[in-house]
Amino acid sequence: MEKDLSNYRRVYKKSKLSETTIPENPMELFQKWFYEVDEFGGDIEPNAMTISTIGTDNYPKNRIVLLKKYTWEGFIFYTNYNSEKGKAIEKNPQVCLSFFWYNLERQVIIKGKAEKIPENLSDGYFESRPDGSKIGAWASNQSEIVPSRQFLDDRLQFFEDKFKNKEIPRPKHWGGYIVKPISIEFWQGRPNRMHDRIQYTLQENFEWKIDRLAP
Repeated sequence: MEKDLSNYRRVYKKSKLSETTIPENPMELFQKWFYEVDEFGGDIEPNAMTISTIGTDNYPKNRIVLLKKYTWEGFIFYTNYNSEKGKAIEKNPQVCLSFFWYNLERQVIIKGKAEKIPENLSDGYFESRPDGSKIGAWASNQSEIVPSRQFLDDRLQFFEDKFKNKEIPRPKHWGGYIVKPISIEFWQGRPNRMHDRIQYTLQENFEWKIDRLAP
């Protein structure tokens, strides 16, 4: 099988990124970009992000998760702590997050360290989830090999019956991580592949160093 993709091209010309107009703190710029994508970008899930980890087999792996909160401190998402990504983070908490907002021709790449958030914060978010999502957190041993789809359906039914007309508590194996950034790169598509790339790097004094990178 073969397919030549060499003629796939797009001209990027929707915006630009200049050192003279950006804030000193990258979280301010992220907030601005996220607002613009959310309001005007047309992306269905602007909070969808790729997280890259180094697995227990020493191979990198990417997958999509949903950003649920961002603060001055970092980026928060939720998952099963016993999943493949959870085990990878336990072994090596250095991860990379990336957003690609196609309609506004933008990328954000974040390198940082993932840490579990306090249990009370995970409890609070879990309580806000629909009951179906809560039960799913109990029913799925995420990333484990299972014998069939029927096995999963039976597990779901078991927990639906178990928690029928009852409060559904958060499983201890499920909760949130915060990724605290050490560098954040903002990429804005430009004509002739001369894209704008601005990188913020956290210094020892907790101030951010700003550099322009060649496209």
